[in-house]
Amino acid sequence: MTNLATMDAVAQAELIRCGEASPRELVEAAIERIEATDPQINAITHRRYDQALDEAGRIRGDAPFAGVPLLVKALNDSEGDPANFASAWVARHRRTAREDAVIVRRLKEAGFLVVGQTSAPEFGLASVSESTVHGVTRNPWHTGLTPGGSSGGASASVAAGMVPVAQGGDGGGSIRMPAAFCHLVGLKPSVGRISAGPGRTNRWGHSVPAVVTRTVRDTAVVLDAVSGRAPGDQGGPAPLPPGGLAAMVGRDPGRLRIGVLAHAPDHAPQVVAPVRDAVLETARTLERLGHEVAYAHPELMLDPMCLKAFFDALSVTAVQTLEALIAELGERPGPDDLDAVTRFWVRRGREITGLELADAFVWQGRLRAAMARWWQEFDLLLSPVFATPPKPVGWPWREADGLQKSVDVLTFTAPFNTTGQPAIAVPASLTESGEPIGIQLAAGYGREDLLVCVAAQLEAERPWASLHPPVFAGEAKHGG
Repeated sequence: MTNLATMDAVAQAELIRCGEASPRELVEAAIERIEATDPQINAITHRRYDQALDEAGRIRGDAPFAGVPLLVKALNDSEGDPANFASAWVARHRRTAREDAVIVRRLKEAGFLVVGQTSAPEFGLASVSESTVHGVTRNPWHTGLTPGGSSGGASASVAAGMVPVAQGGDGGGSIRMPAAFCHLVGLKPSVGRISAGPGRTNRWGHSVPAVVTRTVRDTAVVLDAVSGRAPGDQGGPAPLPPGGLAAMVGRDPGRLRIGVLAHAPDHAPQVVAPVRDAVLETARTLERLGHEVAYAHPELMLDPMCLKAFFDALSVTAVQTLEALIAELGERPGPDDLDAVTRFWVRRGREITGLELADAFVWQGRLRAAMARWWQEFDLLLSPVFATPPKPVGWPWREADGLQKSVDVLTFTAPFNTTGQPAIAVPASLTESGEPIGIQLAAGYGREDLLVCVAAQLEAERPWASLHPPVFAGEAKHGG
């Protein structure tokens, strides 16, 4: 039981199946780990320990993850728990979720026991996990750094060994960036692979629910458990291959043609040497594994319009979310009730005209078409997740043009939210001072199988789950 902090969800579930541990013991151990580590990183916004312990006694034994503890991102509904969107204004109204989000319900059906909620920026609109309602969440690899956002609390909690899996979401890089910053695996699935829930705001299809984990097999097995349409969903990718994504772990994908992108456009933050080196070293590893590597990428994803169109659309959904809450709560927020980043996006969303929004959608259609053509020649694209290692807490608000900088950093991640194509972040290296660097692999629509195959190949080459940060709920062996 003393090694639970280092065990992934598949291994913890096996303990229960073999009778070596009970669901209650796993939950109690997770509670101890949370209470031991969270004071240093501030990732937990709500604790539901009593409910989880009660549910542990009633868990269905044949569920694949029966009794494994889990944390849910505060932006996703968990029935009866706070649903304040990480907003102090909403939190004043003590708003709670009336039902589970689709992914949360499916996680519970798979046997996971929800022990709490994790932090996020207000309405998920920033690349850090800092808010007025909860304060600053810190990176367990270095507490002076951010774990990223908006799933920063989820990633920080998994990296610190609190739980093996945490639920999150990705609307522009919000799974992949925190995974890269925290030395984790974060797969943004194809739009429609996991239902966001018909009638729920999903930011024009940009935002998809997902999880962060320490191992590729956890990502694969969990996604198998939660994937699928919900009644009322429109379309979606082709079904997963026989055996699901779990069957792809360890399978030889054959010789793939992989494009490599290691630079940013002139209008965006430039890729620093340690990140560029991590991408190029990964390219060499993939070549050694038998893949064909070429320095090529879809040109349109580096066009300045790519992020402009993305954020034109995003800003309107910020207004949409706010207006729905105003109608529900019967109160408009005062001038200081919302965080600065929220006020920025709401103001921008109100200024966008219908014609400008339509033009953004047309441009995004061009991007999807261009990207689809690129996948006819290539199987995967290798790139950075973020141009630099993790930034300090308080970034970018302490810098000039901080709000614009918070936009420009999504050069490598946001295009795949627009196209709906899957992309995965996996650990690549640590800097000399122990800061994690991740790389991104992207694939054509519906090809999560290729991502899992190749990510597992990289994991076998460099077993990253054995590295632990200084803030860890077990014996730390590595970190700076």
